[in-house]
Amino acid sequence: MKKNIILLGAPGAGKGTQAVKIAQRYGIPHISTGDIFRKNIKEGTPVGLKAKEYIDAGKLVPDEVTIALVDGRLKESDCAKGWLLDGFPRTTAQAEALDKIAEVATVVNIDVDLKKLTDRITSRRVCLDCGGTYSVLTHKSGDCACGTKLILRDDDKEATVKARLDTYTNNTAPLIDYYNKRGVLASVDGNQAIDKVAEDVGKVLDGR
Repeated sequence: MKKNIILLGAPGAGKGTQAVKIAQRYGIPHISTGDIFRKNIKEGTPVGLKAKEYIDAGKLVPDEVTIALVDGRLKESDCAKGWLLDGFPRTTAQAEALDKIAEVATVVNIDVDLKKLTDRITSRRVCLDCGGTYSVLTHKSGDCACGTKLILRDDDKEATVKARLDTYTNNTAPLIDYYNKRGVLASVDGNQAIDKVAEDVGKVLDGR
């Protein structure tokens, strides 16, 4: 059976890190809608140009356009053994549309405590020079190892984090129930160390 995988989890749950590990482990492409948008816009495809109209106007790209882009991407040759979708679907409407164009084998939900997640994200500081990332909970100096002062990104400020998590809870979290009812959902404890999460994810996927 093809490894057609969807990765779910709240913002900051570690999906990006685990997605890279999964893609390497099974030799499948890690696909995000952002990457699909950029590729089609750069290549000037009809659906890419349509998406660009909405993006340039500061509007959300309609589901039918996004689905068309995803459909095209999943039909490319590197998806022959399967694929990993990260950041899509975001709503049950998108999930229902995806069901019409592809068969999802496994949905992995990286389950985290949202309070701990908020604390983790808001304590994060980054270096604009070398890209280093630190937590003020463990790193007290305020400076990067390269000597540059660390900053708090706008995306990591408490009000922004709360808004992102509220959006996730209202729109994306219902996907957990949607895929659970279809018998393809597996939840993994995302509060653990990165390597332990990766180990647990691997056990789930190896058994499917």
